[in-house]
Amino acid sequence: MVTSVASLEGQVRHPVLGDRALKLGTFSTNLSGGCAISTADGVLTADWPSTAELGRLGDAMGFEALVPVGRWRGFGGATDFNGAGFECYTWAAAQAALTSRAGIFSTSHVPTIHPVLAAKQATTIDHISGGRFALNVVTGWNKPEIEMFGAPLLPHDERYAVAQEWVDIVVALWTRDEPYSFEGKYFRVQDALLKPRPVQSPRPVLMNAGASTAGRHFGARNCDVVFVNTDIGHQNPEAMAERVKAFKALAREEYGREIGVWTNAYVVQEDTEEEARRFLDYYVNQRGDWEAATNLVNGMVGSQASFSAETINDMKFHFIAGWAGYPIVGTAEQVVDVLGALAKTGLDGILLSWPRYVEDMRRFQRETHPLLEQAGLR
Repeated sequence: MVTSVASLEGQVRHPVLGDRALKLGTFSTNLSGGCAISTADGVLTADWPSTAELGRLGDAMGFEALVPVGRWRGFGGATDFNGAGFECYTWAAAQAALTSRAGIFSTSHVPTIHPVLAAKQATTIDHISGGRFALNVVTGWNKPEIEMFGAPLLPHDERYAVAQEWVDIVVALWTRDEPYSFEGKYFRVQDALLKPRPVQSPRPVLMNAGASTAGRHFGARNCDVVFVNTDIGHQNPEAMAERVKAFKALAREEYGREIGVWTNAYVVQEDTEEEARRFLDYYVNQRGDWEAATNLVNGMVGSQASFSAETINDMKFHFIAGWAGYPIVGTAEQVVDVLGALAKTGLDGILLSWPRYVEDMRRFQRETHPLLEQAGLR
């Protein structure tokens, strides 16, 4: 018997809300380079067969989150890192049709799309996926990208004020049956209506990765999933546990909400730890696009006056290695050990990336994921 999507409305629970000890996902499979700013052979190219293959691999392993990066222009250098890629909503719709188990995300820059259109597109993808869609709301930080849309990059905290109105409108359209009007500082909506409602009830999952005070409060107030980034120089389970604890406490104590906390990590796996560390050195120090990494870091952190030269160099290293994620380097068994240690910090999930994305993720499926299942983490 075939169950219609309509009959599932209100009964579907997004994969990120499941009960696995460690939830997993992928990050930036829609863009050239993926998460590795390198000219090494095997680094992800922005072609549909490659990104579709990564979606199928994640789906086969039951990954809870396939998360694209919203990117409108690259970072220059020899690779023009992330300069070529696929738009997130249409990417998510296609991935939803190709998969049957994985959670499908779209990353949406608030200044680039009206909330009424965003709510409708998200609802469409939620139906295509049978209730597996989630929306990653971002405010934008890369000035040249935002200016492509004829909009100024607003002061940092004001971006979150805009995002709050944007989310309020989207959620209202997802959850109300009657026409909805809104008059705010940044948006005006008159008698807006959305039909059909999303499959998920009361609404699709929301995610945010803000690290600032304003960003953390926005995520704690509105989102089901938030991200903590790793502190360069303090990439260890103890430091991660403190960050996770603090974020969950903020949501619980300030907003009376329980949230899932995730992070991202890059995996460099070989037959021996020595081989893995040698390859890490090769694709970062020998084949890394340090010019693109410099452009990225300078654009992200702005003035570097508060950072030492050593810290800036470490940031560039880890961005080249895997979007400044938590480093997981070694054999399959060591990868499992590190993921297990991170699970014990209170993290609910981890977005993974690999330098040679397709080749390395296939190896992870073949050699490492079964060990995670044996360890009771999946």
